[in-house]
Amino acid sequence: MYAGSTETRSPPITVPMLRQFKQEGRRISALTAYDASFARLADDADVDVILVGDSLGMVVHGKRSTLAVTVDDIVYHGRAVARGSRRALRIADMPYASYPDPRTAFTHAARLIAEGECAMVKLEGAGPVIESIRYLVEREVPVCAHLGLTPQSVLRLGGYKVQGRGEAAASALRDAARAAQDAGAELLVLECVPSAVAAAVRSDLEIPVIGIGAGAQCDGQILVCYDVIGISAGRRPRFVKNFLSGRDAVIDAFRQYVAEVRAGEFPAAEHEYAQ
Repeated sequence: MYAGSTETRSPPITVPMLRQFKQEGRRISALTAYDASFARLADDADVDVILVGDSLGMVVHGKRSTLAVTVDDIVYHGRAVARGSRRALRIADMPYASYPDPRTAFTHAARLIAEGECAMVKLEGAGPVIESIRYLVEREVPVCAHLGLTPQSVLRLGGYKVQGRGEAAASALRDAARAAQDAGAELLVLECVPSAVAAAVRSDLEIPVIGIGAGAQCDGQILVCYDVIGISAGRRPRFVKNFLSGRDAVIDAFRQYVAEVRAGEFPAAEHEYAQ
């Protein structure tokens, strides 16, 4: 049974601490979660970051993509996660079409911070999105950028495909990452890119780079909590590992995930993409 008052063994993670972790060489562990029970287990496992992800549209709502998720959905799940989490830094995804311009982005981001009880918002893409990042940061909204495979671009991309392959694509990705940092982003999620490209992006930036299908050279890793325990439907992506296999409890799976991320043991070579 879920107990609403979680005691924490460590002080809460703050935005400045993430950059400090990178400077110290301490890898950041992150999980995507959507409710109080999984959030509590993530806290108990010493997870650093919980993302309230728009992936809930697929793994919770059963949709084919993230595109139908609304700001109200993220606010609802953000509140639920906040009830279970006291230590991890909570990040809220900005849903598809919720940041078409800087002012609209701020209106929705303010809701995710105030009503969704998160400490940071995540925006996918570069180009015009960079101006929204800058606008939010100037108004005291911490921002996480998201580059590489951006699921909200699935219609344009024609599916969920590895990004950053080839010299031109890799160079464009590195430029976009630098632009996001220059605009004030405090964190970057890099999804489904060759490990060598991710390593180059990490070396370019002072802010932490959190990988998902981006290799072991990132400053940290993130997986969906359902993937960590092997209950996601459909074909398992290359970068996913079932940490519950051979264990009896979800908390043990989460603790093993955190341990392997911090030790640099996950992801292994079989979870990476080549150039």
